[in-house]
Amino acid sequence: MAKKNEDEVAQGSQDESMCDAQAGDTTTNAADVTDDGTTSADYYFDSYSHFGIHEEMLKDVVRTKTYQNVIYQNKFLIKDKVVLDVGAGTGILSLFCAKAGAKHVYAVECSQMADMAKEIVKANGFSDVITVLKGKIEEIELPTPKVDVIISEWMGYFLLFENMLDSVLYARNKWLVDGGVVLPDKASLFLTAIEDSEYKEDKIEFWDSVYGFDMSCIKKKAMMEPLVDIVDPKHIVTDSRLLKTMDISKMSSGDASFTAPFKLVAQRNDYIHALVAYFDVSFTICHKLLGFSTGPKSRATHWKQTVMYLEDVLTVCEGETITGSMSVSYNKKNPRDIDIKLSYSLNGKHSKVSRTQHYKMR
Repeated sequence: MAKKNEDEVAQGSQDESMCDAQAGDTTTNAADVTDDGTTSADYYFDSYSHFGIHEEMLKDVVRTKTYQNVIYQNKFLIKDKVVLDVGAGTGILSLFCAKAGAKHVYAVECSQMADMAKEIVKANGFSDVITVLKGKIEEIELPTPKVDVIISEWMGYFLLFENMLDSVLYARNKWLVDGGVVLPDKASLFLTAIEDSEYKEDKIEFWDSVYGFDMSCIKKKAMMEPLVDIVDPKHIVTDSRLLKTMDISKMSSGDASFTAPFKLVAQRNDYIHALVAYFDVSFTICHKLLGFSTGPKSRATHWKQTVMYLEDVLTVCEGETITGSMSVSYNKKNPRDIDIKLSYSLNGKHSKVSRTQHYKMR
C-alpha cells in the first residue's frame, strides 16, 4: 500500500529549476492564456522561483549527495574543463564543479532563481569561475563555442514529467564537444505492481457514494491521474521489469516517447490494485559506477514513485503473469505533460482480465 501525503499528484517539482523544454516553440494556445495574459508556461517558470522547491530538492540527500560524490570523487571529469549546468537553480551543481577545479562553469537558469544564484556564487567566491546566465537554454547564447561537460538534474516524476530532458539534448547537440561528457548519462524506467486496497477505497471508490449521492463520474477522472507518493515495499506483489533505458549521451529527442512490453510475475498470492513506475539514474563514466534508484525498496527521494490505479482488482496466485505494454508520449498541447497508455492482461486461476487504460500526468 502506498503511504499517502494528502492528495499529492504530479505537480511538477523536479529540481532547482527548469527551463522551457520545447526548443524553439513560442506558440501559445488561447486556452493557455488567462484573463491577465499569463500563460501556463509563465506559471511553470514562476514555480521554480519559490524557495520551497529548492529547499526540498537540496535536502534530498540521495539526489544531492550522489551528484556531489560524482563530481568530487571523479575530478578528472571536471578539472580544467568548461562545464555547462542546464537548469542550474540555486547553482549547487555549478558550485560543486567549481570547487572540483572546473576551468569555467556556465550556469543556465530561466526562473527568477537565477538572480539568487548570482548572489550565491558571489557570496562563495566563485564569480570568476561561474557565470550565471538567465534565460531558456534554447534562446541564450554561451560566451564559448563549445563545452567539455554538460551536467543537469533534469529528471521529473515518472522520469520524464516536465520534459526537461529535451533541453539537455538541445544543449548537447549545440555545445558539447566531440567526446564530451554528459552527467548523468543513463536513466532507466521500471514497472512493478502493488496491493493498495485501503487507499483505492478511500480515494477512488469514495466517489461512488458521497453523502448518498452518485459522483462516480469523477471516479474515472481520478483514475486517470497518476499519484506521486511513497510506496511501502511490503505491498509489492510482483517482480520489477525494465521498461526503457535511455543513453543521454547518444539518444535523440524522439526516443523519450516509446512503447515497451512488460511481463510481471506474481511473487505471492495477493490482490493487485495498481502498477507503480520508478526510475534509476547512472553515471557510468566514473571510476566507480555511481547512481541512485527511486524505487520503493531504496531510500526515499523527492521523486517518490508514480502509482497508476487499475480499474480492475486483479487476484493473482504466485507465479502467474501480468503481460502488457506501456506507451509514453509527451502531450501535444503541453509538452511538459505526459500521456500514458497502459494495456494489461491476466489469464489466471481467479482473474481473467484484458484492458487498456489511459493516464495523464499534469
